Amino acid sequence: MSFFIFIIVISILIVIHEFGHFIVAKSLGVRVEKFVLGFGPVLLSKKRNDTEYAIALIPFGGYVKMAGDTPDEFQGNKWEYFSRPPGQRASIVLFGPILNYVLAFVCFCLVFFMGFPSLTTEVGELMDGFPGKEAGLLPGDKITNIDGKNVKYWEELQQIVFNKKEGKLDLTVLRANKEIKLFILPQRDTIKNIFGQEEKVSLIGIKPKEEFVQIKYPLGKAVIEGAKKLLSMTGLTYKALYMMATGGISLKESVTGPLGIFIITTKAAEEGIIYLIYVVAILSMSLAIFNLLPLPVLDGGHIFLLSLEKIRGRRLSQNIDDWINRVGLGLIVFMALFVFYNDLVRYGIIDKIVGFVSNIR
Repeated sequence: MSFFIFIIVISILIVIHEFGHFIVAKSLGVRVEKFVLGFGPVLLSKKRNDTEYAIALIPFGGYVKMAGDTPDEFQGNKWEYFSRPPGQRASIVLFGPILNYVLAFVCFCLVFFMGFPSLTTEVGELMDGFPGKEAGLLPGDKITNIDGKNVKYWEELQQIVFNKKEGKLDLTVLRANKEIKLFILPQRDTIKNIFGQEEKVSLIGIKPKEEFVQIKYPLGKAVIEGAKKLLSMTGLTYKALYMMATGGISLKESVTGPLGIFIITTKAAEEGIIYLIYVVAILSMSLAIFNLLPLPVLDGGHIFLLSLEKIRGRRLSQNIDDWINRVGLGLIVFMALFVFYNDLVRYGIIDKIVGFVSNIR
C-alpha cells in the first residue's frame, strides 16, 4: 500500500508537469506525438488523434514528445516545435513548472480548508532555570493573550516570544477558569534555526501540552492562507538553495531522492490524508523550483538557452548545443547517483544490507 501511494504521488506530479508542456504546445498548434508517463518498455498505450498516450514500466519520470523538437527531425512544417519563435517555445517549456506550482497552491488551500492539527497554548511543562517557572506559570495554564495579542495556537505564541527583543511580556493566563495576569522578562539565548544557523531569540522556558485542535478556514480565507504558505515555503526553498550553493548548509543533509520521498510519503499517509496533501504540496513546489534552475537539460536551462537565442537572433550552433546537453545530462546523472547513495546512508539502508550479509556469512 505504501508503494502504491508513493507511485500515485509521483505520477500526479509528473502528469501535471507534462500536461503543462502538452496543453500549451497544443494551444500553439504544435503537434504532440507522445505523452508518456514513465520510462522504459511501454506497458499500455492508446493513440488519439495525433497523440499516443502511454504508461511505461519505470514510473520515475515522463515526457512529452513534440513533432520536430530536435534539429535533426525538424522539417520546416508549421506544426513542428522548432517552427515556433523562441518566446512561444519558452512558454511551452515554462508551463510545466507553472502547473506544478499551481498544484502546490491548490494543495495548500485544501489543507487549510479541510483542517489541519495544531497545538493549543496550554502549558505542558516548565523548564528549570527559565523565567516562566520563576514568574509563576504552572502546567495546565492556557495562555490566551500575550502583549495585547490574542493567541489560540502554540505557533503564534512561540513567534511572539521569540521576537521579543527587550522588556517584559504581558501574559493573560486561564487557570481553573480564572484569568490571571503575569509579567515575564524573557531571557535571550542562542538556538539553531531550520538551516542550522545560530540566531538570538527570547525564551521563557515552557513546553506545550500534547493537545491538538483542528484549524479550519472558510474557502476564501483558506485561499489566502494557502497563498501565504506557498510564498513562505518558496522563500525558504530559495534561501536553502542559496545556502547550499555557498556552503552555508550541508548538501548531504538537505536533499533527498526517490527513496527519501518514498519514506516521507509513507509516514505522511500513516498520519492521514491532510499530511499527505501537505507533502504533495511541498514536493510539487520543490519540483517546480528545481526544474526552473538554469541548468542544462532542466526546463530552466532550456529557457536560458531560448533567451540567448532571442537576444542573438539565432540559435547556438549544433555542436555547442550538443555539448551543453551532454554536460547537463552528465551533471543530472551525477546528482541522481549522489542523492540516491545519500538516501541509502541517511536512512540506514547500507548498514542493514551490510548487517544482513554479515549474518549470512
